[in-house]
Amino acid sequence: MASFLLRRNSNLLARSLTGNYKEQFCPYFQAKFECLGAALNSLHPYSRSYGSASGSIRNEITDMTCPHTWYPLARRKRRRVFLHVGPTNSGKTYQALKQLQSSASGIYCGPLRLLAWEVAKRLNKANVPCDLITGQERDEVEGAHHKAVTVEMADVSTDYKCAVIDEIQMLGCNTRGYSFTRALLGIAADELHLCGDPAAVPLIQEILDITGDELEVQYYERLSPLVPMKVPLRSLSDVRNGDCIVTFSRRDIYKLKKRIEREGKHLCSVVYGSLPPETRTRQASMFNDASSEFDVLVASDAIGMGLNLNISRIIFSTMQKFDGFQMRDLTVPEIKQIAGRAGRYGSNFPLGEVTCMSGDDLPLLHSALDSPSPILERAGLLPSYELLYMYSRLHPQAGFYQVLEHFVDNAKLSEKYFIVNCDQVLKVAAVVDEFPLELRDKYLFCISPADMDDEISSQGLTQFVENYAKKGLVRLREIFTPGTLKVPTTPQALKDLESIHKVFSVALIFISSDTTLSLLRCDL
Repeated sequence: MASFLLRRNSNLLARSLTGNYKEQFCPYFQAKFECLGAALNSLHPYSRSYGSASGSIRNEITDMTCPHTWYPLARRKRRRVFLHVGPTNSGKTYQALKQLQSSASGIYCGPLRLLAWEVAKRLNKANVPCDLITGQERDEVEGAHHKAVTVEMADVSTDYKCAVIDEIQMLGCNTRGYSFTRALLGIAADELHLCGDPAAVPLIQEILDITGDELEVQYYERLSPLVPMKVPLRSLSDVRNGDCIVTFSRRDIYKLKKRIEREGKHLCSVVYGSLPPETRTRQASMFNDASSEFDVLVASDAIGMGLNLNISRIIFSTMQKFDGFQMRDLTVPEIKQIAGRAGRYGSNFPLGEVTCMSGDDLPLLHSALDSPSPILERAGLLPSYELLYMYSRLHPQAGFYQVLEHFVDNAKLSEKYFIVNCDQVLKVAAVVDEFPLELRDKYLFCISPADMDDEISSQGLTQFVENYAKKGLVRLREIFTPGTLKVPTTPQALKDLESIHKVFSVALIFISSDTTLSLLRCDL
């Protein structure tokens, strides 16, 4: 009887690893399931090694030391990789996009929807049909062999002639780095063009040494001069056309806008991260339009990428920001990214200037502009759904929160990689575990860009999950009553409206996806 029970338990675990569930995985992970399951199933029930078998399998599953092996399609190629590095306004991305445009097929991967929109628009205008695929939308063009996508939507299951990954230094980002690492390792393109900061060069060289790809590094210099000023801005009355004043909170942005406009000389556009992308684009267009009355920009570090801006002078109102945990000085890469937006080749302001509102901040500004960015040492990873699925089969009673937390705690990594911050994912996991959902649905909810630190966004996602679990669909009318939204007249009302927009953005991701959650039909 004991022998029967041992053999039965072994068979159950083996079947759970070899696909005895309605899951379809890439060949690498399917082979891993079968290999691990067969290894366990072959053990004799009285074998001394049987007791440690599940532990060995756990160690095998949590081994993330060789993430390049997760992408067999890319590994079948010896990709020609061109690493275009240089400062802002150096033309590095322009050169990469020229190659993409001239290729028979290709994909552009950028960190922002705005960048994907811009590239899709550029290619379509050049009579190169290009699909636009972001989390929130899918605009497919007839006959297209090119795609412009946000990096999280990078396609690693298709062969391409050419691929471009923009802002590749973000593979070191503590929250989104895994998406850039996945694109770098997984895109199966004959030519792969990477654009970014020189700080990423040594790490990418190390990673591509292992993949066996051919790498060529191309360095670029800034096309227009950037001049750090020796004196601060004396007062807001000295603000002039083309200036951009940078600060780091919504409250300070609108306070500065009000103070500048009170002088009666200028009207200000505003750009900051929590504004919807469409609104940011509209504000940027007003600022760029020479015939517009909006000739000054007040912005956060959101101007660092994603918008073409005709800025004459960057003025830092402060050199400190709150990073979610503490007030700290801006880093060298942050200062250089923002300052580099001043002056634009071919614009009305080819010469860029940068200064501060406080003379005490000038030494940090000058020091940062004279310093190289710190070399990136590690690239971000996140356990894939396939790995978490395998791990969950060994812990059938555990919720997704426990599975993810335990996996991360036990993951084995090489010195070139780190697991990105999973705090937001775990907060969503705590919510989805309250409802009877399949693991894949839980995973998809967890990797959505829900801001669980924002009360309205958190409540919205919770209602999505609850309605989906009960009905298989979500009716937005049950969450937001039409006609109740009004034009905001206070800072808090504006913040609430931005939060509501975040909820709708998450809903659009589920509607436009090719996943099981596309069944999440939002009745408007």
